[in-house]
Parts: sequence; structure tokens; C-alpha cells
Amino acid sequence: MPALPSWLTEPRWEHFTALLPARPEFHPGHPLGCHRRRVSDRIVFDKMLQLLRFGCSYEAIADTTCSATTIRSNRDEWIQLGVFARLKQIALECYDRTVGLVLDQIAVDAAITKAPGGGEAAGRSPVDRGKQGLKRSGMTDGYGIPLGRVLADANRHDSPLLAPTLDRLNDLGPLLGDITVHLDAGYDSDKTRALLDERGIHGRIAQKGEKAPIQAGRRWHVERTHAWQNAFHRLARCYERHVSVIDAYFDLADTIITVRSLIRRAWTTHRWDERPNRRP
Repeated sequence: MPALPSWLTEPRWEHFTALLPARPEFHPGHPLGCHRRRVSDRIVFDKMLQLLRFGCSYEAIADTTCSATTIRSNRDEWIQLGVFARLKQIALECYDRTVGLVLDQIAVDAAITKAPGGGEAAGRSPVDRGKQGLKRSGMTDGYGIPLGRVLADANRHDSPLLAPTLDRLNDLGPLLGDITVHLDAGYDSDKTRALLDERGIHGRIAQKGEKAPIQAGRRWHVERTHAWQNAFHRLARCYERHVSVIDAYFDLADTIITVRSLIRRAWTTHRWDERPNRRP
């Protein structure tokens, strides 16, 4: 069973394979000059999509076409080449050219997920009886397109993670006009307001003690994006131990979310050959 529909995976594979370096069919370092053929990059890419979507182990997803060791080795090679980060950047650029990112209204919020395997970014979760957890401080545009994230221990407060999260805006290049960031009551402090003033960003922060429906604002976009990301079971229950690997899977998930939103919003305004027959 495919992890994702073809109209969503095929555009990503075309960009993904363009970022991969050319490799010979056989390994050139073999002492006898012969070796088994390399496993196709497309097979490994599909395996990683299945790992991301279903959250199973590498051994469970491996079969006669590709071993768990091959998946891990190709994954690490692609991470070193920066393929996943570049793939996400391409998706954002395509979305911005076709639909347009809403960068004058951004939202920042944190979410805690389970991390049973521990790892570099895991810590005691205050909402799961002290078990290992992972916190991500995510940032989205005014529609909910993920722009970046910061990973930290589950017991870290949201407020100190705001500055490194806003630094992800630098990856988008120079921004024009005023920016308003929407935050929940966890950021209601003078330190947060001073940080926003230094960066020239307007803040709409919910005040402590007031009920959420009265001052909901537009931060629900980032909360919806957290739900989209948690639909990928490898992110909702993370067994990866290295931050670089977790970031790679988040970049892949954010790419899928961005492309899905692009196709959905452009379905009524644009025409192309691989356009789905029904609005996704």
C-alpha cells in the first residue's frame, strides 16, 4: 500500500532526484571491480516515505528490495548533502511563486510529543509523567505553511525557544513590510516583548488569565500545522536519537504539507497535466 498518493509523491521525487549526485551502477571501490548493483534511490525514497507516514521500524519496512542498513546509509548520505533541507526550500519557493506566503502574519507555538528512545533532544516530559519527550517550537505563515522549527527537551519552556525559532526567518531572505507574530499566553512576559521590539516585529500575545476563545487570534494556524505533522507517526512518536535525522524527517514532512497545500489551493486557479481529477 503506498504511503501517499502519486499526485503528491511524484512532484517531490522529480525535485529530489535532481538534487542527488550522479553515482555509478556498481561501487568503484570494490577490490575485484564487481559488486551487486546499488539499490535504486527511488526505492529508498519510497521506503523513507513509508517510515515517515507509518512510524514503523527500519527492520519492519525492509524487504528483499532494500535492507534496513541500506535505508540508514542512504539517509545519512542525503542528510550530509543537505538534500532534505534543500527539498523543503524548493517547496517553499514553489508555493510562494504560485500562491504566495503570508509573511506579514506568522504564528509560533510549541508542541510536545513522545520520544521513547531518548536521544539528543529528548527530556523528561511534564505532560507524560516524566517519560522521555521531544518539544518542537514551530513557526508558520498566516495560512499554516511550516517555515521552520527548533527541537529541544520536553521540559524546556516555550519562551526561551522563541528567539532561535524567529531566526529561521533569515532562511527566507529579506522580508518586506511589518510582521506580526501571534503567540499564546506562555509568551506573555516583558522579556518576550523586548525581544520582539529589538527585531522590529509586532506581537499579538494572549494575556494570562483570560480564556482562549476570547483572544484566540490567528495562532490556530500553527496549532493546525502541529496536527498535520503529528499525522506522520514517526514525528508523533519519535524513536530517532540524533537531531540531524529528526530534522530530516521534519523537512520531508514539511515538504509534503507544503506541496499538498499548494496543489489544494491551486486546483481551482491553475491547470497542469498531472492535476488531480478531484480537489484533494
